[in-house]
Amino acid sequence: MTAPIRPNLEGHYAGIVSRLVAFVIDIVAILAAFAIGGTILEYIAGVVLGREVTVSDNSALGEVTLLAWAFIAFAYPLAMSGRTLGMAAVGLRVVRSDGRRLSTGRAVIRVLTLPLSFAVFCVGILLIVLRADRRALHDLFADSAVVYAWDARAAHIRFLARR
Repeated sequence: MTAPIRPNLEGHYAGIVSRLVAFVIDIVAILAAFAIGGTILEYIAGVVLGREVTVSDNSALGEVTLLAWAFIAFAYPLAMSGRTLGMAAVGLRVVRSDGRRLSTGRAVIRVLTLPLSFAVFCVGILLIVLRADRRALHDLFADSAVVYAWDARAAHIRFLARR
């Protein structure tokens, strides 16, 4: 019995499940880094000032700081490599709709318009399922697309070669 031939997925539009898994990984990583970083900063400030410092008690400051951190955590890696931590783990990359590298400006637009995709019952996200090019609302605004960034066939062959 021979193994089924897996197609090369590199460059094909990514579906909603892989994009959702990448997004969940990103959210968990962002929240964990924010919580750990905040705790460390409060501890250092407490040692320097000689008293307990609890910035986390100020919810407005915490929310603004979290939003700024989330923006940076999404926009910077997209601008530099076209992928976030979650996208790298799942094997996705964001490119321009014509396949070229995503520019910094388009990465910023994509991140700033991401909340619009979740507004009004996630209609912007539903576009991933409805459109042939699997582009969500924020992808349309940024003229971007999410594609698979790994060769499934080559990965399978490398796995078999290790056996």
